[in-house]
Amino acid sequence: MAPKESENGVKGFQMRQQVHRTKWETFQYAIYNPSTKEFLGRTGKNWGQLLIFYFIFYVVLAALFAICMQGLLATLDDKEPKWQLERSLIGTNPGLGFRPISERTEEGSLIWYDQKNETTIKKWVNLIDKFLQPYLKEQNGKNFERCDFDKPANDSKVCEVNLDKFGDCSKDNSYGFNSSSPCIFLKLNKIFGWVPEYYTNATEEMRKYDPDFAKFVATNGADHQVWVSCQGEKPVDKENVGGFRYFPSQGFPSYYFPYKNVDNYLSPLVAVQVLNTAPNVIISIECRAWAQNIKYSSSNLQREGSVRFEILRD
Repeated sequence: MAPKESENGVKGFQMRQQVHRTKWETFQYAIYNPSTKEFLGRTGKNWGQLLIFYFIFYVVLAALFAICMQGLLATLDDKEPKWQLERSLIGTNPGLGFRPISERTEEGSLIWYDQKNETTIKKWVNLIDKFLQPYLKEQNGKNFERCDFDKPANDSKVCEVNLDKFGDCSKDNSYGFNSSSPCIFLKLNKIFGWVPEYYTNATEEMRKYDPDFAKFVATNGADHQVWVSCQGEKPVDKENVGGFRYFPSQGFPSYYFPYKNVDNYLSPLVAVQVLNTAPNVIISIECRAWAQNIKYSSSNLQREGSVRFEILRD
């Protein structure tokens, strides 16, 4: 529109008359403008271009993600971890665990029972039964073998864990909880590819830690095992325990190592019977695993190669 010259010679433009709409009409026009045929401020062509752009963008993004994921999965193995031993977060120092553990977290590592109370006996028996459930399944056939020190399992087989060899630490005996001599089950944490360096003779450290255990290793060192020893944590604890018995042996035999993630593998167990515990007193017990490549620390903040639990018998 051409500018209009006023009487004083000043040129001006005519202003478009403002359209007055109600709020509802303004809202309707914001959704769809019939004069420009725009929907939400865009024409149909604009919306089509936008949708095509984002479709291509997300297709390319998904393709890049799939390629990266496929590249990552190609570096992984279903059976073996990529990072092992020293290069892994787990490291090379297996932890030692025990069962039974109370389901009540406030009880911590305390095993509190009354040998004359069927309820407390049943509580601990049920916890051990649950822990041993994988071991109670039929182990004959499949890829199980009966192993020995001169007959380890081959790469596709695993060794049986025979619970019939656990003596007084059996379910028929209520795992000792119907007496003053309860049983505790020990297990080493699995570390892929870890091979123990066995003690074949007693060491000075063993003699200082437990002279009787050192004598046992000196006599039985030919058997390659990750030895296990338990004792009262302090002198007063040692006075309140009548000794320990180990089933089926006082260690984890060499033919269970290394762990290679073979199907149906079962970690070896050591059942420790704590003999003649004194009543009405908390007894702290420490059990330790012995191998040259198992680091030991008794610190409660950073315990390594050992485990601590308490027994209280009413």
